[in-house]
Amino acid sequence: MKILLDESLPRKLKNDFGIDHEVWTVRDKGWLSKKNGELLKLMIDDGFELFVTADQNLQYQQKLEKLPLTIAVLRGSDNRLRTLSNLIPLLFKRINEGSLPNVIEISAD
Repeated sequence: MKILLDESLPRKLKNDFGIDHEVWTVRDKGWLSKKNGELLKLMIDDGFELFVTADQNLQYQQKLEKLPLTIAVLRGSDNRLRTLSNLIPLLFKRINEGSLPNVIEISAD
């Protein structure tokens, strides 16, 4: 799976996704400071299947229903690496369940 991590997430979080996935950060791609609409277009054009973010407002700012990718919103108590790393197994559990909507929220609650 080709995965993009938003700039709102710690860069080292990409190490938690293992070797079975192609994981990039927004910084890796040179897409820092892109507006959400432009970023979504770049992701689609580059073949990303999953966008992982902590931006809980993205789903309300953009029309996401028809996008050919899934956006995973990590909802931790903070954006520290340790906190968000604990959510990655929950994210993969949800992905493995299949039939993903365009937006999924992942939290420890």
